[in-house]
Amino acid sequence: MCFRSAAVKAAQGANHIGDPKVKVLYFITEDWFFCSHFIERAIAARAAGNEVVVLTRVGESANIIEEVGIRVLPLAIQRRSFNPLREISVIYSVWKAYRREKPDLVHHVALKPILYGTLAARVSGVRAIVNAPVGMGFIFSSRTFLANLLRPIVKIALRSMLNPLGSKVVFENSDDINWAISADLVKRDSAILIRGAGVNLEQFSPIAKPDGIPLILARFVLVGGVDTGNPTSIPEEQLLTWGKQGLVDWWGHRKDMASVLGQADIACLPSYREGLPKSLLEAAACGLPIVTTNVPGCREVVVDGVQGFLVPARDSRALADALIKLIVDPELRLRMGAAARVRAEKEFGKDAVIDQTLELYRVIAP
Repeated sequence: MCFRSAAVKAAQGANHIGDPKVKVLYFITEDWFFCSHFIERAIAARAAGNEVVVLTRVGESANIIEEVGIRVLPLAIQRRSFNPLREISVIYSVWKAYRREKPDLVHHVALKPILYGTLAARVSGVRAIVNAPVGMGFIFSSRTFLANLLRPIVKIALRSMLNPLGSKVVFENSDDINWAISADLVKRDSAILIRGAGVNLEQFSPIAKPDGIPLILARFVLVGGVDTGNPTSIPEEQLLTWGKQGLVDWWGHRKDMASVLGQADIACLPSYREGLPKSLLEAAACGLPIVTTNVPGCREVVVDGVQGFLVPARDSRALADALIKLIVDPELRLRMGAAARVRAEKEFGKDAVIDQTLELYRVIAP
C-alpha cells in the first residue's frame, strides 16, 4: 500500500502508481477537533494517493474539511449523551457507515469512537484499526459522581476493544501508556507513542516584545470557547460574570492563536489531565514561559524550572505563586521562554507527528 513519509510526499506523491489505494476512515466526535488536531495528517495521507473520509458530527468546520478534498460523513453523535437508546442508534449508524464505505483502515479518536468504532470494525471485517484515547476524557479526569460511576464500566469495555488483532493504540504521553498497561487495558506491544498533533514551527514562532515600561503589571486573558459536549465545562454565564467582575478578559474561541500568543508574555494551562495539549505546544513554539499542572500530558511539555513551572492540580495558591514569579521577573520569562522554543523545535514539530502516523498506517495496513 502507498503511505509515504510527510517529508517526501511532495516528491513521491505520484509514485504510488501500481500500488492499491488505501481507504482511511477517521471516526471522531467533533469536526472542529479533527481540524485542529488531525487534518494535516489526513491531508498527508490523501496526498500520498489514498482516499480519506471522516465520520463525525457536522458543525461549523465541516466545510474546511471538504475544501481540502476530504469527504465528510455526518453522524448524529453527542459526547455528553448517556441515553442508551440514543447510543444504540449511534452504534447502528456507525456500523452502517462502515459497511457502506468498506475502509481498509480506521482511526478512532477518543472514547466513544474507540468503543463504537472498534465494535463496528470487528463486525464489518476491518482489520487495520488505530485507536487514539487522546487524554482519556473527563471520565478518567473528573471526580464527579457520573465519572466515578462510569469509570469501571468503561475500563471493562476498553479491555475488550483496545486489543483486537491487527490494531494499535496511540497514546500522546508516556504517563497514559504506563497507566493503560498497568491497568491491563492494552498490551505493551500494541501501545504506540505519538506526541500529540505537533506544532507548525513557522506559523508559531517568537515575536519581539516592544520596549518601554508596561502600562499595567498584569492582564489575565482566557481564550477558548464553551465546550458544551463536556459535562465539566464552565458555563458561558459564569465566564461572562467573571468578565464583568474584572477577574479575567474572556476572548472566546479564536482561530488566530499565533496572533493571540504573540500578545502574551506567559502561557498558563491549569488542567486536570491532557493527552498532549496543543495550546502548550503552540505557546512553547512562540517562546513563552509556561505555568501548568503536574499532570499527564502537561508535564510532557514542561520540565519544572526549565521551560516554566509545574504546580499541583487544584492548587490555586501554587498556581498564583508561579505566575507571580514570572510576572515580576522579565529575565526569568525570557530564559524560560527561550528554553521552551528550543524544546519545541527538537521534540514537537508537526512533520515528525505526520511521519510517525503515516508509518504506523503503512505497518498495520501493508
